[in-house]
Amino acid sequence: MSEVKKIATRESYGNALAELGKEAEDVVVLDADLAAATKTGVFKKAFPDRHIDCGIAECNMMGIAAGIASTGKVPFVSSFAMFASGRAFEQVRNSIGYPHLNVKIGATHAGISVGEDGASHQCNEDMALMRVIPGMTVICPSDDVEAKAAVKAAYAHQGPVYLRFGRLAVPVINDNADYKFEIGKGVLLRDGSDLTIIATGLCVAESLEAAQKLAADGIQARVINIHTIKPIDVDIIVKAAQETGKIVTAEEHSIIGGLGGAVAEVLSEKCPAKLLRIGIEDTFGESGPAGELLEKYGLKADGIYKKVKAFL
Repeated sequence: MSEVKKIATRESYGNALAELGKEAEDVVVLDADLAAATKTGVFKKAFPDRHIDCGIAECNMMGIAAGIASTGKVPFVSSFAMFASGRAFEQVRNSIGYPHLNVKIGATHAGISVGEDGASHQCNEDMALMRVIPGMTVICPSDDVEAKAAVKAAYAHQGPVYLRFGRLAVPVINDNADYKFEIGKGVLLRDGSDLTIIATGLCVAESLEAAQKLAADGIQARVINIHTIKPIDVDIIVKAAQETGKIVTAEEHSIIGGLGGAVAEVLSEKCPAKLLRIGIEDTFGESGPAGELLEKYGLKADGIYKKVKAFL
C-alpha cells in the first residue's frame, strides 16, 4: 500500500478542528502544553481567543472543560491518550461523565505506534477505561477521512465523546463518494463468507491487506470497520457471526476491554461464535520504531494474516 496517500489521524484532528471553528463559534479548544503534538495548534493559529493552553495539568484541564461546557459552549479538550484517559480518569468520570456534560476529548498518540516514547506513553488501555464510563461515546477512526468526519459527528452529538487518534501516518482508505460516517454504525469494507475480521483504527487498513493475502489462499474474509467502540454496532456483528461463523478482531489496544472485549460481549449474549482477538496481549509496550513494534506485536497485515491462518 506504499502508493496510497498516508496521513496521521492526529493531523486530521487538528485540521478538522480548524474547519469546525469556522462553522461553530461555540467551539473552544483546550490543550495541556502539547498543541504542536496534538495538532490543536492549527485551531490556535486560526482562533487564538478560543484556544486555552492549560499547561501540564490534565486533571485541572478536564475540570475547566466541564465548567465551559456548563455555560453552553462545546469544549474539545486534548492531550496524549495516556494522560487524557489515564492521568485524568477521575476528573473525566466525575466532572464530565457523571453530569453527562457536552465535552469532547481528543486523545492523540494512542497505542504502541507512539514508538520511541516507550511504554509510559503507549496507551493500550484507554478505550477500556473510557468505555466503562456510563454515557461515554468512544470513537477510534481508521484514517484521515473518518477522523475528520468523527470530529464533526462528535460536535453534533450531545454528551461526552472520547476520540482516539494516532501519531503514525496511516493509509487513506475511505476516500470514496459513498462513504458515510454515523456514530454507532460499523462499515462493511469487504464481503466474505469464510470468516469476518472486525477491526478499528490503524488495524483496518492492515486487515484489508491481510484479507487480500487470505484471498490468494482461497479464503474469503469479510472485513468490517468498527469506528465506534461504544455504542457498538450489535447488528453488523451478529449478522457476520451468523453468516461466516468465525470472528477475528484486530486493534492497536489491549485485547482486554477494547474492541475485542466489546465484540466478545456481543457474541456471548447474542450469537455465540468462535472468536480470535488480535491486539496487545496483557503486556506493556516498549521503545522502538513504530513500524517495527507493530510487526513485533502482530498488528501489521502479515501478522494478522498469519494469526488468522493459524486460527482457521
